[in-house]
Amino acid sequence: MVGIIIASHGEFAKGIYQSGSMIFGEQENVQPVTLMPSEGPDDIKAKLEKAIASFDDQDQVLFLVDLWGGTPFNQVNGLFEAHKDKWAIVAGLNLPMLIEAYASRLSMNSAHEIATHIIETAKDGVKVRPEALAPKEDAKAAAVDNSANAGRPGKFEYVLARIDSRLLHGQVATAWSKTVNPTRIIVVSDNVSKDNLRTQMIIQAAPNGVKAHVIPIDQMIKIAKDDKHFGGQKALLLFETPQDALKAIKGGVPLDTLNIGSMAHSVGKVQPNKVLAFDQDDIDTYKELEKMGVKMDVRKVPTDGQENLDHIMDKAEKLLKEQANS
Repeated sequence: MVGIIIASHGEFAKGIYQSGSMIFGEQENVQPVTLMPSEGPDDIKAKLEKAIASFDDQDQVLFLVDLWGGTPFNQVNGLFEAHKDKWAIVAGLNLPMLIEAYASRLSMNSAHEIATHIIETAKDGVKVRPEALAPKEDAKAAAVDNSANAGRPGKFEYVLARIDSRLLHGQVATAWSKTVNPTRIIVVSDNVSKDNLRTQMIIQAAPNGVKAHVIPIDQMIKIAKDDKHFGGQKALLLFETPQDALKAIKGGVPLDTLNIGSMAHSVGKVQPNKVLAFDQDDIDTYKELEKMGVKMDVRKVPTDGQENLDHIMDKAEKLLKEQANS
């Protein structure tokens, strides 16, 4: 696997490394390297050499640096000269660039290949609102509907169905979208579809090249039965609650697996782990889904290991009993 070094002036490298881990999950063979105010070129050079030495494969290293021509870049560049046939440097570090680099490591085996690939994503990550402030070429490109296959005979291909109380956020827009490559992200919720503000925020959060929609459950059921307009389309469905997912599946949305990402804590719920909170209705809903043959994939991001939902729910039921008896 290609090793990645994130190098910056000050704590920027550590901060963006932490942000990348929150969105895409913990990563192996990645090291943040910082140049602090009290340090000089030799200090960061020593840090860079130590970071490189920690990698499993030191032949393939990608350096993501904050500023072209700055001290971190200059020291990286000095080390790079002896390895430029395999190493690569990309300056102008931003979070979309880092996440794309993480995703690219899953299918690309060279630093040169990843460096070439991530540049467009880094550029596309720079956006502005109002949209009229964007350069004309960018504004025109943003208006293009990349769902070119819309209208062909056939039904949706469901590439992911996820229960996530946060709906469309960074982990979905980046990590999952890069993994399953949807053409459309559809939030299926009666409540959210009535909220114009949340709907607009979700539509605006869609990654480049993907259309986002917010629709009520009954409409999703009708769409699932439509075999005339959605051929070639790949749908990533987002449900706010397991109850919404159950209603959709009972209505005929053909989902055989549910990815469970997060369930927010609220009054009356217990939290058996960091990201999932349950009340008894949630537990009963999941058990009904399991009886229907729906598989449960408990993961925040694609690189996480799968957790056992039944074990988590057993713990939740014990906590609910303790809560009732207290």
